[in-house]
Amino acid sequence: MGSYKARMIIKKAKEEAKCQFRRHRNKNRLATPGIHRCIIVLDGLKPSFNIGKIFRSAEAFGCHEVHLIGTDFFDPAPARGAFKHVPAKFHSRFISCYAELLERGYTPFILEPGLGEPVMDADLPKKSAFVFGHEEFGISFEPDLFPEVERLTIPQYGRCQSLNVSVAASIILYEYTRQYACRNLDPQAPPPCKERV
Repeated sequence: MGSYKARMIIKKAKEEAKCQFRRHRNKNRLATPGIHRCIIVLDGLKPSFNIGKIFRSAEAFGCHEVHLIGTDFFDPAPARGAFKHVPAKFHSRFISCYAELLERGYTPFILEPGLGEPVMDADLPKKSAFVFGHEEFGISFEPDLFPEVERLTIPQYGRCQSLNVSVAASIILYEYTRQYACRNLDPQAPPPCKERV
């Protein structure tokens, strides 16, 4: 296949994805927050597969909202319809998202392999906002300039120390909901992970 033909196929696929996104975006305006208070923040992710997959996980775990930074559109097909159920908020830069999260009482968390507290040992606040960066370049900001940002890590035991961003988001959402499922039974109970030896 010639390079011109390949470019035209890619361009057509991109236009179709944009058209689909606009239709789904209109439905998303009617979405209602999930039963949990956690928020997912997607900082400059590629507009292909991962964003849609993260919306699927956000819907499955009852996530409150998904915030997207620097994303004009994404392919909604991998979301399998979840995009219309989870409220989406769009920001041009992290600082506006950060200001809104703090104003609403949220604690923002970033994931850094080997540097943060292991997620299963962290006492996650009810209003937790989990920030996931670009698949290759990571987060778009310098965390030390944002004093309220806390660090978490997902312990890994292989050699690569790398997880796909949609997989990492699913693990974090699972741990958050696991902690709050236990707390909902007994609101005074500490997170179960604190009792491990």
